[in-house]
Amino acid sequence: MGFDYFMNPFAEWIGWFPKHYSREERVLVHKIDLLILVFACCSTWACNLDVNAIYNAYVSGMQEDLELFGNRLSYLNAIYWVGTIAFQIPSNAILTVVPAEYYIPAFEIMWGMFTLGTAFVKNYNQLMVMRFFVGVTSTPCWIGNVHIINSWYRKQELGKRNAIFYNTYPLGAMFTGYLQNACLTLDGVGGLQGWRWLFIICTVITVPISFVGIMFFPNVPGKCNSRWLTAAEKELAQTRLLDEGFAPGKGLSWGILKRVFKAWPTWVFLILANLYWQTPYPSTTPYLLWLNDVVYPDQTVSDINMVNNLSTISYAISIVSAMFFAFYSDWRGNRWDSLVLAGVVVLVCNVILLVYHVPNGAMFFAFIALGFCNGPINLVIAWIAESLAYDLEVRSIALAFVNMGYCVFALVIPLTAFQTKDQPRFKAGFIWSVCISVAELIMIPVPLYLERRDKRLGIHQAETDLIIASAVGLDEVSKEVAVGNESFSSDEKKVLDVKVHDLS
Repeated sequence: MGFDYFMNPFAEWIGWFPKHYSREERVLVHKIDLLILVFACCSTWACNLDVNAIYNAYVSGMQEDLELFGNRLSYLNAIYWVGTIAFQIPSNAILTVVPAEYYIPAFEIMWGMFTLGTAFVKNYNQLMVMRFFVGVTSTPCWIGNVHIINSWYRKQELGKRNAIFYNTYPLGAMFTGYLQNACLTLDGVGGLQGWRWLFIICTVITVPISFVGIMFFPNVPGKCNSRWLTAAEKELAQTRLLDEGFAPGKGLSWGILKRVFKAWPTWVFLILANLYWQTPYPSTTPYLLWLNDVVYPDQTVSDINMVNNLSTISYAISIVSAMFFAFYSDWRGNRWDSLVLAGVVVLVCNVILLVYHVPNGAMFFAFIALGFCNGPINLVIAWIAESLAYDLEVRSIALAFVNMGYCVFALVIPLTAFQTKDQPRFKAGFIWSVCISVAELIMIPVPLYLERRDKRLGIHQAETDLIIASAVGLDEVSKEVAVGNESFSSDEKKVLDVKVHDLS
């Protein structure tokens, strides 16, 4: 009578995995969840804690102490994203060839050190330098973990695991607000202001998590050396993914760039994902600034506590929404209908914010409902992983490329549409949000059409057949199917012919 004896009935009941899984696969899934999700979520939660700390510190004395007036908060946000953008694709490319269990934790330690450095800056210029390197070193802890998570699970499992991973963002943001209040009580201790203690405590939380990664975090299934999985479990981890059409790694070469940019998911999801990811943006910093400037302008301790509580409501709704849409989309076997539903709500809310001269209750509803629509954000990641199942390296770099688009938007939008000096109305920003809300709804059918077209024409079918052949045996999938598809060039067919020969 082991751990799985108690967990399996509950996991079946909530749809954590299908009932037809063997006992061995259920045990494996539980182990993968513990080994991957625990570290990935803790790592990213700490990352979000550090990233959000700058905003909480800003309204807790940093603005006055370092003279962060005008658009300086926007510039601090921008330099962070510059560092992140610069390292997105190189980081995920490197991650396909180096041990993830050492690579990601090493960067986590470095980003913790730069967060600690933030606590001791004396002026705006020093703070800019710290923020840049926090952006660089935190990159593998987000997009690297995204790649690893989406390399271990069946398609019917991806939505829920991506949702749990995504929820580390609102959890980090929620906790930062309460941590801010605790740090205010330390104001003057050791001659340091309360906001400086915020960064010190963030570092104390961050660095130990890296050692959890070194001890427990596995690489991708094909390169897994984890001491916590048996040889049979490592083999099962690979074969169950092959059965789903997820290809093992092919290795890096200069041809990877051609493969990445020839794949339609790279470009289509670059547009769709970044349209959708930006539509609920007003529920973040603009919402916090609206609460501070309009609803609770006096900024007493009581006001700050109320602002944190109201922010927490938005984040909590986002967490519930993420899990709801994840279970629903995994059960439905598609991602698009959840995005359509959320997209319609987003459009309505952004129109309310654009009108602006409405009761505070209507404004509050719009901000909170946008928080709800943050939930399905993670489904786009799962959709990308499923669309690029046939090429691990392309999937890794495409995920980074699409996420780099998000970082570019996060850099540009606050400097243009949502400038700090325009708070709390942000008229230009709300116009932008309405426009991209319409564009996102128009864009959703495009990847759906392309997927169905590829399936109808048999594009990538030969490669998928070869992947399945390696899982179930060549007796069930003939060599002619694997290498005869017209979508492959003669050189690609020769490569496939060699692979089939090796498998036989």
